[in-house]
Amino acid sequence: MVANNLILKFTRNYPKEIILTIILGFSGAFFNGVSTTLIVPVIFSLLNQAIDLKGAPPIIQTLMYPFAGVPESYRLIVMASTIVFAIALKNAASYASILVSTSLTRSLTADLREAGLKLLLDVDIDFYSKMKVGDLINRLGAEVNRTANAISITIQILITSITVLVFVLLLLAISWELTLASTVLLSLVILVNQYAIARSRYFGRLLSEASKSYSVRVLETLSGIRLVKATSNEETEYEQIKHLIREREKADFQSEANYAAIAPLTEVTSIIALLLIVFLGRTFFADELRSISTVLLTYLLVLFRLLPLISQLNSSRSQLANNSASVDVVDDFLRRDNKHFMVNGTLPYKKLREGIHFKQLSFAYPDHHDLVLKDVDLFLRQGTTLALVGGTGAGKSTLAELLPRFYDPTEGRILIDGVDLRQFDLKALRPAMGIVSQDTFLFNDSVRNNIAYAKPNASEEEIIEAANRANAYEFIVDLPEGFNTIIGDRGVLLSGGQRQRIAIARALLQNPEILILDEATSALDTVTERLVQLALEELSRNRTTLVIAHRLSTVQKADQIAVIDQGRVVEVGSHDELVRKGGYYTRLYSLQFLEQVTRDEALIRASYEVRTRLNPMIGFLKLLVDDMVDSQEERDELLKESYHSATCILKIIELIEDHVRMRIRS
Repeated sequence: MVANNLILKFTRNYPKEIILTIILGFSGAFFNGVSTTLIVPVIFSLLNQAIDLKGAPPIIQTLMYPFAGVPESYRLIVMASTIVFAIALKNAASYASILVSTSLTRSLTADLREAGLKLLLDVDIDFYSKMKVGDLINRLGAEVNRTANAISITIQILITSITVLVFVLLLLAISWELTLASTVLLSLVILVNQYAIARSRYFGRLLSEASKSYSVRVLETLSGIRLVKATSNEETEYEQIKHLIREREKADFQSEANYAAIAPLTEVTSIIALLLIVFLGRTFFADELRSISTVLLTYLLVLFRLLPLISQLNSSRSQLANNSASVDVVDDFLRRDNKHFMVNGTLPYKKLREGIHFKQLSFAYPDHHDLVLKDVDLFLRQGTTLALVGGTGAGKSTLAELLPRFYDPTEGRILIDGVDLRQFDLKALRPAMGIVSQDTFLFNDSVRNNIAYAKPNASEEEIIEAANRANAYEFIVDLPEGFNTIIGDRGVLLSGGQRQRIAIARALLQNPEILILDEATSALDTVTERLVQLALEELSRNRTTLVIAHRLSTVQKADQIAVIDQGRVVEVGSHDELVRKGGYYTRLYSLQFLEQVTRDEALIRASYEVRTRLNPMIGFLKLLVDDMVDSQEERDELLKESYHSATCILKIIELIEDHVRMRIRS
């Protein structure tokens, strides 16, 4: 069933265009009927058989009345000219109707896309955790196109129905008996086509599902192209997507084949119906066939012009049924009553004066019952740093996501200077917060535009200053086009540290009052980490900062450290205070310290092993270089031993590299 509410909602914005389309369609139908009816007397006149108006159908008598006063020598020319003029008006009205209808379809497509885009920007972030991006792109693209086409087809069906009605009225005026018989016979044609129309709806659903699967898989594959190549899965992905392409094309072919069958099916059944009508006419009026020949000829001519319209109507119904699945998909997509939207506050956010209070917070993700945070109570004083530490899955990042209101707490409140966070206007609150995370997002744009994203009107001097303060200026000017360099999708042309420093430069330019750092240095090498850490210290200066860290060495200088375990705050204090307590934080700190010591001892042992292998190898090679070996057999033995020692040294160096990588990651 087509989602009529969606059609009514969006066509309501274009009453003038719709009315004009219908009027033009009706005009075309009227002039088409007039020209068709006038053709009969012209044919008789061309055959030198003057039409008997007394025996002619009333509709022809009415249409011929204006020509009664025209001299007989000019009457045929005038009637023929009238027919040509009526046909010209019909085609002009049809052309104008197509233009208006096309314009209406384009406007509806734009409206649907704008409504979809607005919804995607307004809806809560949780919506994206349940939807695949490829599916959303498919809905904004192919599904919206098919929906707009369905609305256009609906209007076309209305126009065609009006045209059919005009012809039916003409047929009734000519002979209601034949029209009654024709209606019964043509109803059989419609019933025959109903099966094809039902199949169109089925194939439309198949095509919609196939298009969605194809779009989702292609986008996921392209987004994860590095993983695909790293695991040599190109052929596997190719075969899977190839299968989806074939399935989509198969569904499309079945839909097209079913649609293409409607016209010939309608034509064959219509011709059969037409022959039956002629047979019925001869049967019913056998005794007066000569006198009613004009009526029968006129009737058959009008009916013959009607049959293509019935075929067109059936084809349009088939197309509408085929697109109805897309209408339902888009209707569900654009609905706002089944999606969650963040309720915006009205208070303008001005400045943080006292601090941020996470007051008795508990939180569970939408549609989940398990609490991720439980009775969290923390106070972040203005101008200080609060660090959140704990194991993976403890709830640290979740707590950070509540501060910019990506989610609202299930229980409890977040207070800014004693005012509930939900009372503030989001458009004023969020720009006051800067977020730098380990998963840095950059646009496929220039370095300049990525830095200036949060402040598009920033001057060149401000952008350069932000890059300098983020320790990014040196590598930016070394890029092929400096600040104008296009950095690729998600900044793929830059290293992890470079992306982080551009993100920090962006945050510096934004100049947020409240800063959220979510493990911003967790995946960097030692040198890059130091550069990024210096940039973060510059960014955090004189700001209220919430830091999430895995490496405790990066948060030892924080004013407060909160240890979170399984969603609860188990310890709060400075680094020295928590170490003295000997609790959970001390165990975390000791574990990381012991791991570092263990790795250092392993490196010492590896270094000793390299020296042990290297010294004899150098001696063997010196004997060979100084030609101190007497026999070829002894020479071969020394070479063999040297090769064995070099192989062992190479393996030890690889082990050392592994230890260094582990140390960097920790």
